[in-house]
Amino acid sequence: MTAAIVGWAHTPFAKMDAETVESLIVRVAQDAIAHAGITASEVDEIYLGHFGAGFSAQEFTAGLVLQADPALRFKPATRVENACATGSAAVHQAVKSIAAKSARIVLVVGVEQMTKTPGAEIGRNLLKASYLPEDGDTPGGFAGVFGKIGAAYFQRWGDQSDALAMIAAKNHKNGVANPYAQMRKDLGFDFCRQESEKNPFVAGPLKRTDCSLVSDGAAAVVIADGEVAAGMERAISFRAAAHAQDFLPMSKRDILKFEGCGTAWRRALEQAGVTLDDLSFVETHDCFTIAELIEYEAMGLAPEGQGARAIREGWTQKDGRLPVNPSGGLKAKGHPIGATGVSMHALTAMQLAGEAGDMQIPGATMGGIFNMGGAAVANYVSILERTK
Repeated sequence: MTAAIVGWAHTPFAKMDAETVESLIVRVAQDAIAHAGITASEVDEIYLGHFGAGFSAQEFTAGLVLQADPALRFKPATRVENACATGSAAVHQAVKSIAAKSARIVLVVGVEQMTKTPGAEIGRNLLKASYLPEDGDTPGGFAGVFGKIGAAYFQRWGDQSDALAMIAAKNHKNGVANPYAQMRKDLGFDFCRQESEKNPFVAGPLKRTDCSLVSDGAAAVVIADGEVAAGMERAISFRAAAHAQDFLPMSKRDILKFEGCGTAWRRALEQAGVTLDDLSFVETHDCFTIAELIEYEAMGLAPEGQGARAIREGWTQKDGRLPVNPSGGLKAKGHPIGATGVSMHALTAMQLAGEAGDMQIPGATMGGIFNMGGAAVANYVSILERTK
């Protein structure tokens, strides 16, 4: 065991008018330190995941973590950013610091406040995670980008509207059990499948229920080296942490294959010495339902073009062969950009510690995480298991 999550904290994801980026950071930093059973003085290094990109007037934010406790003053603190995978980028930097023996205890915080930004500006901010020379004028913002991906997938592999609605319905049903989720409502397959006034088409074949939510929120984890973690109350160890960065322009790759996602999964599984069959569940990046569908194929759960089988045959349901997004995923939980990857690691740690409440997968021993930035550009996979 080289690195392990020994404490965590998570705010609800929601529209939080009374909060600020600073207050969200301070809240989860304090709570994660307390949950780990350490003092702030024991933290050696800090990483903050914060996308910003116009959502926050305060763009220089790494130092805000120090507001959580005076004992954090003069600790190295660095802001990390890699689009929608920003949170996992921060987590992986912490794991690298521990592997390099430059730190023994690292505090990682992820945060975003999006809902105070006007709607049209939200779309422009999110498009900054695309290749602007090609996609900068895409109608519908990033939903438009994934709408084009969805339309191309349908053209190649046939109409997948039923599968997308099944994915949305699964994740909304799972989200009911997640106390941190922004939308805790079981919408059902019929509502997700049918176009309606409350569920209109947004871009291409994607309806509103196919799109993740604009959110505010924060999450934090405390990561320690093996020797420190061995003395802690809980230790959720990293079996693997893999990152594969792909070309930014979609024109330079087959966007329907999510090859960066597949590469990151293969590297992580090899590093961990396991297969998908060894995983108890996966938290994957369902920014749009078409993304989760293609990720089934990229991770190796289903052959290319047959991702729909995984949801149609119940493999990814909470009681299926490989539960996917037992938290409700980004679809129901919400997607505050910088917080998402840290949230995935915190929620996976909760599952493996047996502390996930109504979300709990019985007997969970190992979990996989896939967090993606842009359209399968920044690809991060972590494999975690409970050590104690």
